[in-house]
Amino acid sequence: MSEANREPEAQSPDVDEYVATTIPVHIEIDVKQTVLDLSEAERILREASSIALGPCNCRSTEQNCDAPVDTCLSLNSASERTVGNEEGFHYVDVDKALEVLRESHRAGLVHLAFRQPDAEVTEFCSCCSCCCWFLSRLKQFDYHAAVVESSHSAQHLPEQCVACGTCVDKCQFDAWLAAENGGKPTLNPEKCFGCGVCVSACPANAITFLPREN
Repeated sequence: MSEANREPEAQSPDVDEYVATTIPVHIEIDVKQTVLDLSEAERILREASSIALGPCNCRSTEQNCDAPVDTCLSLNSASERTVGNEEGFHYVDVDKALEVLRESHRAGLVHLAFRQPDAEVTEFCSCCSCCCWFLSRLKQFDYHAAVVESSHSAQHLPEQCVACGTCVDKCQFDAWLAAENGGKPTLNPEKCFGCGVCVSACPANAITFLPREN
């Protein structure tokens, strides 16, 4: 068949539906997901001028666990935007916000915030690796560069440990390794992002929380 008579090939549906997006050069978007420990999250809430509370979209959609859903918090200027545009968001006082925060912490959720350099935190949520896309991929690929650790990290006190395994069950980052034959778990400090969930959950006070060395 000659080139002139050749029927044009059908274009891939993927190509037909592809939409190009122009990204300007010399533009750097420097926003990091940051892990907040409970004390830092509490301080941020107390310093906020206004607070809005709303549902976590990840858990509302995935429904892979029974953790609290109304855990997303927007602060200051962001609270007005979310109340006006996001379904389910409403203003709360600081006492209610702190109550929600502590409940999510007891449930083993990780407080994650978007943080720009030299800028205030205006939004953060309490996340789980079974529903949150970001946390699940972080665990799957062990991609530490995707998130900034908190200012503290856990440290095991083996002499006080009763080998209950609570830390292993609670850790969203798989930093705790269960021991065989009922032995005491061990902590991999390189995988600890400093959420502090294991510190609060340990019934034997066998985990302490210390400032990071670097």
